[in-house]
Amino acid sequence: MSETIYSESKPCPALFYGALAVIGAVAGIGLLSAWYMEHNGHYVTGMTNQIVWGMPHVFAVFLIVAASGALNVASISSVFGRTVYKPLARLSGLLAIALLIGGLMVLLLDLGRPDRLIIAATYYNFKSIFAWNMFLYAGFLGLAALYIWTLMDRSMKCFSSVAGMAMFIWRLSLTTGTGLIFGFLVARQAYDAALMAPLFIAMSFVFGLAVFVLVTIAATWADGRPLGDYLIRRLGNLLVIFIAANLYFVTVYHLTNLYAAEHAGVEAFILTSGSVYTWLFWLVQIGIGGLLPLALLAAFRKTMCKFKISLASVLIIIGGMAQVYVIIIGGQAYPLVLFPGMEVQSSFFDGVINPYTPSLPEIGLGLGGVAVTVLMVIIGIKVLRFLPVSLADQDIDPLYKAAATE
Repeated sequence: MSETIYSESKPCPALFYGALAVIGAVAGIGLLSAWYMEHNGHYVTGMTNQIVWGMPHVFAVFLIVAASGALNVASISSVFGRTVYKPLARLSGLLAIALLIGGLMVLLLDLGRPDRLIIAATYYNFKSIFAWNMFLYAGFLGLAALYIWTLMDRSMKCFSSVAGMAMFIWRLSLTTGTGLIFGFLVARQAYDAALMAPLFIAMSFVFGLAVFVLVTIAATWADGRPLGDYLIRRLGNLLVIFIAANLYFVTVYHLTNLYAAEHAGVEAFILTSGSVYTWLFWLVQIGIGGLLPLALLAAFRKTMCKFKISLASVLIIIGGMAQVYVIIIGGQAYPLVLFPGMEVQSSFFDGVINPYTPSLPEIGLGLGGVAVTVLMVIIGIKVLRFLPVSLADQDIDPLYKAAATE
């Protein structure tokens, strides 16, 4: 396999500036949505005293979890020595940084008082997982930038394996911390489970790789760079493994909760009687986001193409958003169990399923975070050498020449 040559993206000017204008407008809508909610108060949203994490948190958690998974390709090449993925390691690092910044932007602007971040960054309660996440997020960004530096600077190339290993351990720690935000919440029956940590790691693997596949295909298409079937098939095989892992941990999580009597009520709510949450779980999360792309990728493993893997990735992202929605919103919709074994009724909605309908400003803020992520990637590959000139089979497949001579 020959040495990889990188170059800046050189798309058609009309395509580049048109994309910047459209995506920049979406980012502007996100900022206007944040201003509207802060200026008028959160009563203009669907959030209440019972459901305090709304649609912006769904977008934020999805982006943060996907940021860790976007490093799959970089980790496989640097840590596990799979050189076929090495040409895409730079793009993998860039996408991870962009996804995390986009998710954190949504998270910060949804707090209502973004200026309070200064307090969160200077005063720490180390018994709170949120305080630990401050270090995890900052460390992730720093290590990802360092890792990209070792990949792009020849004088630092000898440190790329060490940086890759450190990045691999840190990304697992970050996703574990994100999962334990919910795992440590004992007041909510849908959370309070150590299995949240490995579940979120499995989610990150599949969500991040699906986003990475779409970004890679779009970036190579934009300026006509070759993208061979060999790499597409390898990425498709990885998606099959990660989808199966996610479905496995979802199954174990719910079976464990069904075994514990204290979680029987919330499990019945999510799995059978939760109305929109039940439909989202079975139809969108399991069906559209899990079984359908798994069947699609498995059926076309030998004839995988860019369209098929793109379709599977879109389905995974749709299912992933539904999965995060069920975890965050569905977990809050189920009422707090104040007195186990007792039926509670009061004027404060105790014992009542909490209603929630996402508002347009919430959706606008979430889409704004996605737009910021896309803008960072577009500008990054335009001004720096993140993309290989060619990903054709003859340039990345180590067995291509041998097969050609046979």
